[in-house]
Amino acid sequence: MSVVQAAAKVYNTFHAPVAQLDQSIWLRTRGSGVRVSPGAPFFAVSFSQFLRLSFFCSDRMSAETALASLIEDLEQDRSLEEPRLLRQRIEALDDLDAFLSCAPVGQPIATTLLHRAKAIYSRLEFVNLSLYKSIRRNIQRGAGRASLLEWMPDGNDASKLANSRGYDYLDELISGVLQFEEPSAEVVQLESEMIAYQPTPARHIFDFIRRTALTEGDFPIDLGSGLGHVTLMASICTRANCTGIELEPSYVDCARKSAQPLNLNTVRFIQGDARTADLSHGTVFYLYTPFNGSILREVLNSLRQEAVKREIRICTFGPCTRVVAEEQWLTAIEPLETDGIAIFRSYY
Repeated sequence: MSVVQAAAKVYNTFHAPVAQLDQSIWLRTRGSGVRVSPGAPFFAVSFSQFLRLSFFCSDRMSAETALASLIEDLEQDRSLEEPRLLRQRIEALDDLDAFLSCAPVGQPIATTLLHRAKAIYSRLEFVNLSLYKSIRRNIQRGAGRASLLEWMPDGNDASKLANSRGYDYLDELISGVLQFEEPSAEVVQLESEMIAYQPTPARHIFDFIRRTALTEGDFPIDLGSGLGHVTLMASICTRANCTGIELEPSYVDCARKSAQPLNLNTVRFIQGDARTADLSHGTVFYLYTPFNGSILREVLNSLRQEAVKREIRICTFGPCTRVVAEEQWLTAIEPLETDGIAIFRSYY
């Protein structure tokens, strides 16, 4: 078995949809803000990154030689200081992370090489932080819509990103802009049919915003809003009045703390159970499979009662899409796609 085949086998084992993590992890690498809880699938690392790390950690490479080559390339490539090249900077930082955190035993990295690597790391981080700060300033003065929407994937990029797994540079961007705090200890004991929280990848949120074309007359409600990624981004990028409903109080607190310094006046977060929440003002409802079974059934019954009064749209992501697609009172607006946002419209 080749190194590539071995790496692929390990990667697929730990990144399969049924893979579980033994403990809750808060990924703090460059403030990614991605929370992965017990029972949640973990797709935060791409296979290409995993493969590079596998090669590096094997004894087939000299850590110092490989790092020296990377450093020389990055020192000569000043184009990475261009703010728009966020994806390339994130990839470079990922490579540096891999080298600096996985040096093989018995192959120490020279001090001078470490200093050069850390200098590059700091330089690229500074560019990213400056970018995030600039976008935050625009949001605070009410001009954040254009600043964020210019990062929305379009054309082939949108199609490619929307149908891929995991988190990417756009999640780094959104986390850097929204600046989520790490939640305090969770206080709600999840029922067996409740799914552990995992944020919607940013590229799918952009897809949701693009395809729903929310207006000031819309009232989107995120059922199981977590830290508020979808609600906050929709509030920034549209004129809709956005609401997030979340059972876990510590998540609601973090979402409110993120919204307040950004002067977002058309967003609110409510701590409560989706089964008993007031849904009477909603026109668009978003679910990233926050629950299944009888809980999902109860919420869908509530939504059906709302659909008797007015037309509503239901947007889903994840396994709950299959269940929602079977509802006779809903019709899919577009053909359903694997690993993508689905949008349904009610009959009214």
